[in-house]
Order: sequence, then C-alpha cells, then structure tokens
Amino acid sequence: MSQDNHDESNHALDRRGFLGAAGATGTAVALQISFGSSLAKAADWPGRPVTTVIMYSAGGGTDTVIRALTAEMAKAKGWTITPINKPGAVGGVATRFVDNKQADGYTWLGAANYNKFVRVMGQSDSVAWMDWQYMQAANSLASWSVRTDSPYKTFNDVIAAAKANPGKISISTSGTGGLWHELAAIIADAAGVELKFVPYKGGKPATLAGLQGETDIAGGGVHEHVGLIRDGQLRCLQQTGTEDLDLGNGLVLPTVANFLPELKPRLPVGGVYNIAVKRDTPIEIINEIEDAFVAAVNSDSFKKIAEARFFDIDIRTGEAADRRAALLETVTAATFEKHQKAIGKEIKTAKELGLPTPEGFDAWWPPQGYKPLKGKA
Repeated sequence: MSQDNHDESNHALDRRGFLGAAGATGTAVALQISFGSSLAKAADWPGRPVTTVIMYSAGGGTDTVIRALTAEMAKAKGWTITPINKPGAVGGVATRFVDNKQADGYTWLGAANYNKFVRVMGQSDSVAWMDWQYMQAANSLASWSVRTDSPYKTFNDVIAAAKANPGKISISTSGTGGLWHELAAIIADAAGVELKFVPYKGGKPATLAGLQGETDIAGGGVHEHVGLIRDGQLRCLQQTGTEDLDLGNGLVLPTVANFLPELKPRLPVGGVYNIAVKRDTPIEIINEIEDAFVAAVNSDSFKKIAEARFFDIDIRTGEAADRRAALLETVTAATFEKHQKAIGKEIKTAKELGLPTPEGFDAWWPPQGYKPLKGKA
C-alpha cells in the first residue's frame, strides 16, 4: 500500500472513530437530556388534576373506597384528583383505558383485588406485578343476603332449596368472573349445590337486584349490605369472616364457618382495595403517590369508614404488594380452572399464564424477570 493510500486509510479510520465517538457522545447527551427531562417532570408533578379511573360502577364498595381514599390523598397533598367510573369486563375496560394513557402519573387505576381477574378472563395481557405498581389499603368480607320477606330464613334453607332445584336458585354478582362470583362459586361447591349466577356491573346494582327481587340472593360484600341489613330490608345468610358479626339490636351476621366448617381455614376472604399506576411512571412520582396513599389510609376519616364497613386496614406497597398480586392471581387461576362450568366463559389456565399452583407459589416467587421498583432511599 502506498503512503498516500495508507494516510488516506488512517484518515478514514480516524474519521469513523470520530463519528463513532460523536455518536456515542450524542447518545449519552440524549440519555442525559431524557433523564433530566424525566426528573424535571417529576419535580413539576402534578401540574394539573389527576384522574382516577374506577373499574366498577358508582355506589359500589370499590367506588366508595377509592373515592374516600383519593379525597384524603388530595387533602393530604393539596392535589386535585377527579374520580371517574369505567365499569365492565370485571375491570378490563378500566384497565385497558389506563394502560393506553401515558405513564406520567396523571391517570391512576382505582382497582379491587389487584385486578386479578383480567388476565385469567382474557380481558388484558398486562401483568399486575410486572406492568403496574399497586398499593393496597384494606380488605373486606363477602356476604349473601336476602330480602326480609324471603322464604329463606337461613343459609341452610337456601342450600336445601338449591339441592332440590339445581341451577334454579339465583344469586347476583358484580360481574361474571368477578370476586363475588368467584367466592359464591367456591361456597356453592363446598355446599354441593349448583346456583344460577346473574352478573351485574358492580356491587351496588348486584345488591339492588337482590333487594328488588330480581335474584333470590344478593351476592356482594358486607359493606354493601350492612346499611340495608340495619334498615331491616335485607337479612344476612352468611359472611366470610372467621366469627359472627354482631351489629347490636339482635342483628347478627353469621360466619359461613357455622355451616361449612371445612372452609374455616380459608377465612377470612373477600375484597382488596387498591390504587395502581403504570410501572414505568417515574419513580419520584410513584413515591409521591405512595406518600399520599399511606397518609390517606392512616387518616381518621378513612379509619372510620373502614370500621363502619368491617374492613381490615392492611397497607401493602412495593414488593409486598407485587407478591400479593401474584398470589391472588395464582389462586384465582386455580379456582376458575376448577369451576370452569360455574364461570361459564373461556378462561386462561395457570399454565397458559405462566403461574404456579397455589401450593407451589412460595417456591416460585419471585418469578424470572421480576424486579421490584427502587423505592425511597
């Protein structure tokens, strides 16, 4: 090679090296600008009102809890938070709506039960502990209630009628494949009966269906029934706490363990109430939301609501929330696979979802690819 060609070749290599270095520098600058922009956005957040999209209808248990929580969060931080309802598909409608929004902290999901039904029911592919950060506030109890003029005076009356008329005794639920449907199916299976499940869009319309005689039984939560029970319009047949609940004045809500003692080791069971944000939201914003959330749950106002509705305050954030989200979905996948006929719709199995059995959960967690979010320093 001639000296001229050698010099020209070196010049070309030097130029490529310069361009490569410039490209790398440009990339670094771009990343730095992007990171700086993210921090700036977090520092300025919230510069406008936040929207909380509640996955069930107005007036139900989830709606009541989420509105109370967000009101206290707004009070604690001086924010403006607007709750809206988008019921349907056992949370799928609201989940897809929020999932399509930017991960900027301005749109939250007002959820129940870590949204454990949407993947099992094929309503969404998002994974609770991989795509979202959930924050848990409290737990509730399930209830079966009837009108006070119902011929069914006790839980055993309903079971006897259901055995004599398989598939004829109807119970309202907050949606096919939803929590009250799941728990009703488990209880019916334990009692050896087949019920007719009638879905509604939320706990309030399900409760009203039983009150108005559209169904034989109002399925739902104690918190959704207790006011009507106290008013003498509904009578509780069973609730899923470990002990009877004494409301005073001769009103007692019996535990299902009185009738099906084999269920006692699984009690209490019921609803779980959450706020969720998209997981790729800047961590500084997630931390701000968590601060407000914890303050709201610990407020005197929310504690009074929890006590009146027989909720247990149970705050879980970060990895503790992720783990419970995965566990609840694992249990639901196993339950729905067993009760496919009662669900009445096509479901995805635990194997299809990459989930273990409930018995194998402890050995499975944390799953491959899972990383907890970096919380506060």
